[in-house]
Parts: sequence; C-alpha cells; structure tokens
Amino acid sequence: MPEYMLLLYAPEADEAGQADRWTEMPLWEAVTDSLREAGLLVANGPLHPVASATTVRVRDGEAELTDGPFAVTKEVLAGYYVLSCTDLDEALKHAARLPTARYGSVEVRPIMDVSAIPVADQEGAAGRT
Repeated sequence: MPEYMLLLYAPEADEAGQADRWTEMPLWEAVTDSLREAGLLVANGPLHPVASATTVRVRDGEAELTDGPFAVTKEVLAGYYVLSCTDLDEALKHAARLPTARYGSVEVRPIMDVSAIPVADQEGAAGRT
C-alpha cells in the first residue's frame, strides 16, 4: 500500500494559545488511536518549536547553516503523520480529521518508493562536487 506523509502546519502560538491547543489532546489521541487500530499509522510525532530548527544548504561545496526554518511564513511545520493508505483520497480523508486542519493546514504528499529512484552513474558523479 502506498505511504503518504501528512505535514502539519500551524501558526506559532503564544503560551495561552499553546494551552488552548493542549486541550485538544483527546481529539489527537482519538484520531491517532483510530489510525493505529486501522493499521494505517506508520509514524507520527510533534516537532520542537521553529526556533530550534537549523537549515542546511551547500553552496560551492561549503555547508551553510542558518538558524531557523528555510522559509519565512506565519505557519510553521509543527508535526507529521506517515500513513499507509490505499490511495490519495483515503489519505486526504484522514488529513481532514486532524485538528490542525481547522486552524492551520495539512499538506499531504505521497512518499516516493526508493526503488523508483534512478541509480546514479558512479563514474560521472565522482567527477562532480
């Protein structure tokens, strides 16, 4: 069955806003438990606040590290779910059940099967940096 990543985006919340979100834990637990019981849940987890992020870019062979996220936006990546669903429609149905969809957004993306990635030409790749 194909796997889909549900990326949870939400505005960062102050302490009071975060306290309001914590009151939704029974909703989160109900959705998560139902996904687990249905055999769809592969993995899920919250992320630390965006202030803990470090973005890595390599330019001219040198790694550049930047504190914070790659993009400046009002919504930040707050967590994820990986589901094994029969198709995109099923993944979208479950994404709409997540509380974040009411005040943020849930991006649903198919996960590429690694066997679909072309094998690199090792000789050609060795000459590039």
